[in-house]
Amino acid sequence: MSKTLLIGSCEPFSGKSALVLGIAKQIISSNRKIRLGKPLATCIEMTNLPSMAYEGLIDDDVKFISSTLQIEEKHLLSSIGLLDNISAEKRLANRDLSPGKGFEVLSELLNDDFVGLNILEGAGSLYEGLVYGLSLPQLAKSLNAKVLVVNLWEDCKSVDALLDAKKQLGKYFAGAVLNAVKPSEIENIKKTIIPSLGKLGIEVFGAMPKSPLLRSVTVGELIRRLKASVICCPDKNQLLVETLSIGAMGVNSAMEFFRLRRNMAVVTGADRTDIQLAALEASTQCLILTGIGDPLPQLIHRAEELEVPILKVDIDTLSCVEVIEQAFGHVRLHESIKASYATQLVQENVDINRILEKIDFPCNFSE
Repeated sequence: MSKTLLIGSCEPFSGKSALVLGIAKQIISSNRKIRLGKPLATCIEMTNLPSMAYEGLIDDDVKFISSTLQIEEKHLLSSIGLLDNISAEKRLANRDLSPGKGFEVLSELLNDDFVGLNILEGAGSLYEGLVYGLSLPQLAKSLNAKVLVVNLWEDCKSVDALLDAKKQLGKYFAGAVLNAVKPSEIENIKKTIIPSLGKLGIEVFGAMPKSPLLRSVTVGELIRRLKASVICCPDKNQLLVETLSIGAMGVNSAMEFFRLRRNMAVVTGADRTDIQLAALEASTQCLILTGIGDPLPQLIHRAEELEVPILKVDIDTLSCVEVIEQAFGHVRLHESIKASYATQLVQENVDINRILEKIDFPCNFSE
């Protein structure tokens, strides 16, 4: 018989997909079988819906992970609900908060003769999906499945979310993985915080360091969010932006500042050619121009030589910065370089053996 592991979080973009990737990769490497699913789809290209009934609906996160790990399509579990305003409004109008027949189908699948592990990714938080009857606590209870919670760790106040998760999930709470821990605090977390959490009944299976790469956003995503026009290098929209710089100072100060940054998006006025040229000679992934005016031809020529996209936006600098800052850490894990790094982070910092032992699915991976 198969085993089922639910992976959830207390807030969105906490690292669930990274954890799914890392665990699934280890299981596959041990020649064991795996099935993936996301009962409540939260990431989907609306133009590619299979039907209004959502039959055969596979969440984009699940598609990406299965493609990355080369998991057969027959081992992907369809979502039974789609988190969108239209379906939520319909449920409210009908006063229907049950998971429906789709859940019965999922439950039967999870109890078939498949020999392996089912990994199901929850929605963004413990409560998300209640209107569909598919919140994390509801799924855990209905499927009688253990839940691994990945939690963003800022400081000791972050334990509140874990204590709440433990209370809501009860006997289904398997433990936690701490994510986005400041690298300088990793050792202290391991020596003092994790043992203390253990005494509170919260077993912690690992602490993953904060990663600028995993928080990064593609130039293409910035184009979409900013509704920017692309002046040059449109084919470089997959470049990853890790940091943001604002070119509002003198050129000498800017050059010194830019040298300390890496993989930047530089936001500056369209009339600041000096800053723009300085940025191109640094670790810049894209230039974002605000205000009135167009870049000079020599700037465009230099950007094309260095293959740095130039974007033009119709909003002011402050608004532009707010949009970009909101994007960092709030995008999906849909780039191969991110997937490879996320898998490595999980394997190096999370005790996957202990997690699988907790759900009676030991694999005994070799070191």
